[in-house]
Amino acid sequence: MLIPTSGDQILFIWSGSGSQLLEPISTKAKEIPNVALKPENLERLELANHAKSTFDKCIIAVSVAEFTDELLATTLKLLKPAGALYVPLTPGLDPAKVLSQLKLSGYVNGKAENDTIVGEKPKYEVGASVKLSFGAKQNSETDQKKKAAIWSVNGDDVDDEEKIDPDELLDEEDLAKPDPSSLRVCSTTGKRKACKNCSCGLADELAAESAQSKPADQPKSSCGNCYLGDAFRCSTCPYLGMPAFKPGEKVKLNDNFLQDDI
Repeated sequence: MLIPTSGDQILFIWSGSGSQLLEPISTKAKEIPNVALKPENLERLELANHAKSTFDKCIIAVSVAEFTDELLATTLKLLKPAGALYVPLTPGLDPAKVLSQLKLSGYVNGKAENDTIVGEKPKYEVGASVKLSFGAKQNSETDQKKKAAIWSVNGDDVDDEEKIDPDELLDEEDLAKPDPSSLRVCSTTGKRKACKNCSCGLADELAAESAQSKPADQPKSSCGNCYLGDAFRCSTCPYLGMPAFKPGEKVKLNDNFLQDDI
């Protein structure tokens, strides 16, 4: 629990059963010189009634429903930098949730001490700012002129500089427009590859392209060895009398094979 020190300005915010803690805290405060205890009922607490950064310590003894982020934001403004906040664990208050609320409200070094949660206001004021230096200052006019000269261009020397023709940077292949069909990709895979449950038609399109790229299948007899020659051909084989050929080779039949023998 809170232990006052000499010279402390303490704000005690209470409601309901939280008033029971006021008497023991008040007794401790009277035992130490120059301690000022300021009790405030939550319903009457207004930020305008107190100057910002006034109190060294603050105690919040309220119910679960009344322990809000708005209340923590108010106490953060009333506390001095590095001031301490004490939250007695009244029935229903979850220590882990209280620590999380303190952290999100801007308090640091939150911890549990027996039946009390303690947090600290940062060692700087809310809204404080500091100027950042991103490099050494140039104190002399000479340094400033040197820095400016780095980016300056002398107009007399421009014509002497070798220039690059932008048209020479691109060749005909770079200027050629790509085939729109080759640019189509699957929204799921991000590639020209259909996904498992393709419904946009890309799978059918790829299947048709694949079928067109495959060579036409050669007619086959029941034995499947017509390409080896007459020794492997049956009597009704359309390739009978023709020389052997390689599998997949396109073979053209003579006109007499298409005429009836009768």
